[in-house]
Amino acid sequence: MISLQTNVDSMNAQSNLNINNRFQSNTIQQLTSGFRINKSGDDAAGLAIANGYRDNIAELTQGVSNANDGISQLQIIDGGLSNISTILDRMKTLATQSASGTFTGSRATLDQEYQQLMSEITRQATNINLNNGGTFNQNLSVYIGGASTSTNATVHVDLSGGANAVDATSLGLNGTSVAAGGGGLTGNALNVTTAGATFVKGATDQTFTFNYVDSSGTAQSKTATLTHSSTGYTLNQALASLNQSLSGTGITAGVDSNGHLQFSSAGAFTVKDSNATTAVTNSLTDYSAYVAASGTGAGNGFNNTNYSIASSANPALTAGTEKLSFTTAAGANVSVTLTSTTGDTAAHAVTALNTALASYGIYALANASGTGISFQSAGAFSVTDATDSSFAGTDVFGGTAASQAATNEAVTAPTSSNGGSTAIAAINAAIQALGLVQGAVGAGENKLQYAINLAQSQISNFSTAESQIRDADIAADAANLTKAQVLQQSSIAAMAQANAEPQAVLKLLQNL
Repeated sequence: MISLQTNVDSMNAQSNLNINNRFQSNTIQQLTSGFRINKSGDDAAGLAIANGYRDNIAELTQGVSNANDGISQLQIIDGGLSNISTILDRMKTLATQSASGTFTGSRATLDQEYQQLMSEITRQATNINLNNGGTFNQNLSVYIGGASTSTNATVHVDLSGGANAVDATSLGLNGTSVAAGGGGLTGNALNVTTAGATFVKGATDQTFTFNYVDSSGTAQSKTATLTHSSTGYTLNQALASLNQSLSGTGITAGVDSNGHLQFSSAGAFTVKDSNATTAVTNSLTDYSAYVAASGTGAGNGFNNTNYSIASSANPALTAGTEKLSFTTAAGANVSVTLTSTTGDTAAHAVTALNTALASYGIYALANASGTGISFQSAGAFSVTDATDSSFAGTDVFGGTAASQAATNEAVTAPTSSNGGSTAIAAINAAIQALGLVQGAVGAGENKLQYAINLAQSQISNFSTAESQIRDADIAADAANLTKAQVLQQSSIAAMAQANAEPQAVLKLLQNL
């Protein structure tokens, strides 16, 4: 039908021209952006999936950065641990030198360096934040991503607890010394180095009571208790627990060359196994020794002599005056006069004696059983009770005039090497503990590297998946552009022809 009112062919041409224009516009947009999907209308479902992949890629990319930061931090810690290991090597050298019975130098000089190195270990452990309670002494978490749950998206490096701290106390070194000597418990013959042995099991604790002189010359007392457990302690655990309790006293628990428990210190001390009437299952000491309450010891090869003053702990002294005369190895003489009133105690006498004797290197402290006063010195000395029978007052110590030369305390031989031997045992345990921490740090580095490898693989695969959905096919779009251009030109030409169709009506009207 020929119609003047409605040019259907022109309308069809216009419609197709609009379609071809949009087709060309979309094709040009895809070619210039590089994306097949530029707006939701292009492919709503595909865009949602592609955006999910893009979100995962962003998370994993930051996760890789997090993991690399974690590896860098662990490498800093690892370097610090290696340095601490080197310090332990030097401490082991000093301890081995001191442990030799043929060493003729100054063990005090060795111990001075040893103590400084021990402080340096704690300083460096604090600097790498792996001291007890430090910033990295915890279960470290590094978020990587790439998982459906936060638990699977996180890598943990567990450096928590005292077992992963590397300060001197946590390594069981605090209180150790390479100075000469150490003290055992009288009568103790129990070898505690039996392989696989455990100690202090069952229902009874084992307690040791110490009297010692601190760095200021003041007599102090300390109780160290091994709390019983159902499984007991290994030897290293037992020694570490005792040494932690003794922290700050300068006294160290260790094992002598015969495998017996011993205590060492650079200062004067006495020790008693306080389980005097109660057997301890898997005791650290020979029960037959401590059941008689006879365990005493003095550290560092100190020369020692004892005065008996009463039968009870911290007993009251007899009212009166006592004069004691001391002669040192250097020939110095000092006399101390003690005046007591009824009710005065041995602790009062100890304080007065230390005040008078401090500058002579002679120390007074309660003996192990608490029934007397022990005089100790790193050098030889003698002491004379100058109170004679003609003295009008009552003898403070309840005795008679006497002259008594100092005798060596019964310490486990060889006296000159026990401090070094004890330190060697502690250092060996510290090296083993440090090795476990280094293993944990190294394992953490490897875990993070493996996590990085997986994350990078996921980034690559997610990127590929996103590209398949969202990226433009340039070859196809180039062909489509050519097609769109031809169709557009064809539509314009056809629309021109369609617009010319109404003119044919004039031919029909010319003959009317």
